[in-house]
Amino acid sequence: MNTTSKDIYILAIESSCDETAAAVVKNGREVLSNIIFSQIELHKLYGGVVPEIASRKHIEKINQVIEEALAKAQMSLRDMDAVAVTYGPGLVGPLLVGVSAAKAICFATGLPLIGVHHIEGHINANYIENRELEPPFIALVVSGGHTHLLVVKDYGEYEVIGRTRDDAAGEAFDKVARAIGLGYPGGPKIDRLAKEGNPDAIHFPRAKVEEAVYDFSFSGLKSSVLNYLNGCEMKGEAVNRADVAASFQKAVVDVLVEHALEAVEDFGFNRFAIAGGVASNSSLRDALKEACEQRNIVFYYPSPIYCTDNAAMIGTAAYYEYKKGKRSGLDLNAVPGLKLGERL
Repeated sequence: MNTTSKDIYILAIESSCDETAAAVVKNGREVLSNIIFSQIELHKLYGGVVPEIASRKHIEKINQVIEEALAKAQMSLRDMDAVAVTYGPGLVGPLLVGVSAAKAICFATGLPLIGVHHIEGHINANYIENRELEPPFIALVVSGGHTHLLVVKDYGEYEVIGRTRDDAAGEAFDKVARAIGLGYPGGPKIDRLAKEGNPDAIHFPRAKVEEAVYDFSFSGLKSSVLNYLNGCEMKGEAVNRADVAASFQKAVVDVLVEHALEAVEDFGFNRFAIAGGVASNSSLRDALKEACEQRNIVFYYPSPIYCTDNAAMIGTAAYYEYKKGKRSGLDLNAVPGLKLGERL
């Protein structure tokens, strides 16, 4: 355990889906190492993540990425103050691999264990490169499994004000990408193809949930795209994939921007942040940047490496838990359906 200075060093582990990652984070905002082993090429063969295959690959790689993270930081377990790990939400098998590795390290070394919520990690990714950012602010988390709009009240304190009623934004990207023959992962491929298309070529719906103005719904949009493609096939008409990608992406972006900016103004904040894998989408970033500039709102977003799943963001979130004195027991378990704000 580090006792030579007030600096806090945390070894962080992330394995909630198909990235095996480990990082060493100093004082919450300084990343000394951030090692990520991605399984994307492996899962491309199946058009999406296969949980059992992901779990086995995590088992193969977990010790390797931990050792590499420590080596790159030029530190050892003796220099750490705590071990942090994602324990939910996510795929139960992959989560168990990371949680088991973290608990084993803590049992062997006596280091404290800090379980971290995956979505909290994504939000905290904004602190890494934006040293001036502090709560409160509005955050939009958009990824393959989650679409959340929330108030960041303080470090580790959140109020969810909007969520998807059906498909997450990233999930809709993946399904539409598959439908137009782009394959997996869909988000980056649609983003690239959309640059060649006309975003106003096809009108797709923008859903609103009347009784919950900040909530999202992308299932109808996805169905509309599929109906359009089926209609073209039945009529023997050629499909301009770039126009479909651009028009679909614009429909998603329009809804995300509208709801997010409405929340920022309604709650009276002048700071807004995005996070999650879809936060690296160039069209979404550009639209949010323009909208925030028009309203004199300061817009924060992580670099692409901190948008996708990584361990640095878990180390950052854990730092603020550590400072509050929060610890997890060695009975910590994986919780695939863990809700934001829920503590076990």
